[in-house]
Amino acid sequence: MFLCAHDKRRMKKFCYYILKLFHYKLDIVNIPKEKKYVLVFAPHTSWSDFAIGKIALTAMGVKTTILIKKELFFFPLGSFLTCIGGYPVDRKHTKNLTDKIAEYITEKEGVVFLISPEGTRKRVEIWKRGFYHIALKANVPIALGYLNYRNKTGGIGPVFYPTGNYETDLQEIQKFYCGMKGRKKGRFFLEEEKLCFEETIFLKSE
Repeated sequence: MFLCAHDKRRMKKFCYYILKLFHYKLDIVNIPKEKKYVLVFAPHTSWSDFAIGKIALTAMGVKTTILIKKELFFFPLGSFLTCIGGYPVDRKHTKNLTDKIAEYITEKEGVVFLISPEGTRKRVEIWKRGFYHIALKANVPIALGYLNYRNKTGGIGPVFYPTGNYETDLQEIQKFYCGMKGRKKGRFFLEEEKLCFEETIFLKSE
């Protein structure tokens, strides 16, 4: 429940201490100045990515909104999930979900919407397009968040402004993640650095 604490300064220090205790390094060079953006998160290979990533973002002073299945929003868990930025979603009815999220970002102040384009902890070589279309529809940039277990470093990389050409933009986005390692070895398809020189790996999308 400490992530819901009202004292932001102490909360940031506490989260930084937790990361240091477990030997994680924090990259704070590129914290976006933009008030609204879609925050992509990769690699995503383990359930613990959420916990570590959330602690890292809190230490950076970045408050995010995240998709969580609506079935989990029951008392008392629901209050906690709302507190940490949970956005309830019905996985059986996801039609127009990107439109709804884009509208939410447009209407609210200072929304940083966190999305994993892999959409699963299993190995996938095709990223879901939702994050990109949300950014376009909401007219906000895409920030590239990461948690690289190769050197146990997490943070936010470049801020990318989508051009509308998804295939070209995806190549540039995925190049940033080339060579990064997820917690579970072999589950992140961009993990093998030698593959990063093969342009064909960037042409897969859903």
